[in-house]
Amino acid sequence: MGQFPALAPVRPGPRSGRGPGAETVTGGGLRWIAAVAVAYTLVQLVMAVPGTSLGWDETVYVSQVTPGSEPAFFSAPRARGITFLVAPLTALTSSVEALRVHLALLSGAGLFLALAVWRTLLPTRVVALAGGLFAGLWVTVFYGPQVMPNLWVALGALFTVGCFLRAARDRSDRACLLGAGAGVAFVALMRPTDAFWLVAPLVVVAVVPRTGRRPVLLVALAAGAAAGCAPWIVEAYAGYGGLAARLSRASEIQGHLGLNLAVDDQIRALDGRTLCRPCDVAWRRPVTALWWFVLPLLVAGGVVIAARLRRDPLARPSVIRPSAVLVPTLAGLALAVPYLLLIGYAAPRFLLPAYALLALPAAVCLGRIARAVRPRALCVTVLALALAGHLTIQYSVLQGAVDRSRENRKAFDRITAELHRYGVRAPCVISGVEAPRVAFRTGCASRQAGGHDGSITRAGLAALADERPVAYVVEGKARPPAFARGWRRLDLPGLPARPDLSVYVGPATTATG
Repeated sequence: MGQFPALAPVRPGPRSGRGPGAETVTGGGLRWIAAVAVAYTLVQLVMAVPGTSLGWDETVYVSQVTPGSEPAFFSAPRARGITFLVAPLTALTSSVEALRVHLALLSGAGLFLALAVWRTLLPTRVVALAGGLFAGLWVTVFYGPQVMPNLWVALGALFTVGCFLRAARDRSDRACLLGAGAGVAFVALMRPTDAFWLVAPLVVVAVVPRTGRRPVLLVALAAGAAAGCAPWIVEAYAGYGGLAARLSRASEIQGHLGLNLAVDDQIRALDGRTLCRPCDVAWRRPVTALWWFVLPLLVAGGVVIAARLRRDPLARPSVIRPSAVLVPTLAGLALAVPYLLLIGYAAPRFLLPAYALLALPAAVCLGRIARAVRPRALCVTVLALALAGHLTIQYSVLQGAVDRSRENRKAFDRITAELHRYGVRAPCVISGVEAPRVAFRTGCASRQAGGHDGSITRAGLAALADERPVAYVVEGKARPPAFARGWRRLDLPGLPARPDLSVYVGPATTATG
């Protein structure tokens, strides 16, 4: 059985030179990648940072590491990796703007690092184009400064696959061997289940060829996955009765994982919805998903182009090897599987890891089209106009998502002020609608007597109301639980998506209000 070309071991290419493609193996080529990373960071700082509010999930993560804050309930699917990134900042300040700037700078640096690994695998300008395609998506910019794990899974996956390929080709490259393991560990810290979908295709690729590097690669991947998953597994046994129990509870919270075709949900969510659950909304702006239908064509084109290349990689470092396109394509498709086929709802952020990896073959295809189609000037002009139109649409969607976040921040500020006026101050407890976000801003603990975030009994919540301020938030004409129906009802300012809110305050609150 012959060797699989993706991992056939070769001697490392030259470290310098003036021949075609020399920029792929010299420091000078990093300028293109740095330019993409800097532009990505600046766009975040200008568009996605100022005035935005913490979302529901962000509030849960931030509350875990904010001094003096009551941690919100941490449900089974969540992992604590993202809290490690924000803990140094939250220890110093509670400013949301500072937190956003911190993550924008980190994500820009992370994008640079993840792309730089690929500079000896693909022409640097192709790598930079791939980075630009990924960084140009509204969802990539929106989640760059947010306390959410999905973008970091994407950057970790991009870094991991690049290190994996470099370590497979160069037996002396111990740094990339360690990098592959560290990358998997990082992804597993962020989202353990995503680490499985990342490692699975890499293991398959690693065991196909007959290379002496195969056992070491497998060990690196396994060690990284074990190290990254360890905290989540330990927590499973400490708080859920075991790993199987936590996985079962996580599946239940996510709507019972199984065969669920969510392709149409993901397409509708590209209109700017951060979460589409249930995703039974109208597809109002199909143009926002046009790129989603073009992406598979570009990826397929990149794979075909790479598979047909048969040149000497030592003589021509700029030539694209099949592995640098086929392996990220396999890994990207694998990472998309659970979110397209197994979960019955959608969020654009779920597919960020797939987009990061699939941007590489897409960039290969676009680069070849620009060079091969004649007249070249006309072709480049058409491609540039298409990309400009694509970015215009993306930033229009981004602006809408950011505006909604800013409106939410103002609305929650009004709610917080009103609750303080009613006497709901620390130590206090908030339950009901939007409890985590309302509680975090008010300086209270959030406790739910049922549902996915159930952390207290109704009797326990009623008993607390005799000792400290307790508020139960309801929407519209909904009634509170029986234990709160005798409490004082007060109006609350509404939220953009929940304009009709009211609150029931317990006896202790009434006495101090």
